[in-house]
Amino acid sequence: MKGFPFYGRRKNNYYFLRVKHPIILIVITALLAGACSKQEDPPATEGKIIILMYHRIVKGDTDNLYERSEEDLESDLKYLKLNNIRIIDFHELNDYLSAGKMPPDNCAIITFDDGDYSWYSLARPLLLQYNMKATFFLWVHMIGTNSFLTWTEIEYMGNYTLDGGIRPFVFGSHTYSHPFLLGRKSSFATEEEYNSFLNYEMAVSKNIIEEHVPGRVDVLALPYGDGYGDQTIMTAAGRNGYRLIRTSKYGVIDNAGINMLMLPSLPILNDTPSDLIGVYLGL
Repeated sequence: MKGFPFYGRRKNNYYFLRVKHPIILIVITALLAGACSKQEDPPATEGKIIILMYHRIVKGDTDNLYERSEEDLESDLKYLKLNNIRIIDFHELNDYLSAGKMPPDNCAIITFDDGDYSWYSLARPLLLQYNMKATFFLWVHMIGTNSFLTWTEIEYMGNYTLDGGIRPFVFGSHTYSHPFLLGRKSSFATEEEYNSFLNYEMAVSKNIIEEHVPGRVDVLALPYGDGYGDQTIMTAAGRNGYRLIRTSKYGVIDNAGINMLMLPSLPILNDTPSDLIGVYLGL
């Protein structure tokens, strides 16, 4: 049996080999074809991001819709742990969205509104126990009064540092006097006056907070959720140095193209079941 010629090229001279067994030629052909074909990568998985909104934390029974018991807060944190929901902050969120991509896993951002002392006495120890970070939005005018935190307590939390230099507690603005940002618009005679009002609420609160804690304040939470999607308010926020706005609109972040000045959240009320977090994330 003479075999099958197998041609090649070396230094511009043709040569051939006689393959004595046809089966060898078939194997060689298959190997070459396999080496040249490109394997398609499996599609990358994408997670979702949910922003949780708390207000006051209390021991025992709650007195109103916006309070959350210490026991229920701990149940929420346990739920996040057990379901491998990674805790991130707004800076990490900004990095993902600016890069046009979602995280590979489900994530949550924990936030608190107003400035109640329970953040220091009840929420802070639980967050440290479960190794979770959080962002606290301050109603600046009320700090140091009634049941609100003092600036000393805020400074302690803002400068608290874990191993590796990580600061788990970050502060954002809930404006200076906590007004209805859009609802107040009709009380101003001109657009210029209205913009001056927005500038004051956003800039003064931001500047005061930055005097007491490290880092830049670039996240705003809308009081009462008022003004969601309003272009004048979003423009004012950008003008005053805010990159992100957390709203009170129920929802989850499921695509990287979302407007960072219209971030939805899940308000956690006194009767919210912990597993509602998973429902929003599609677990």
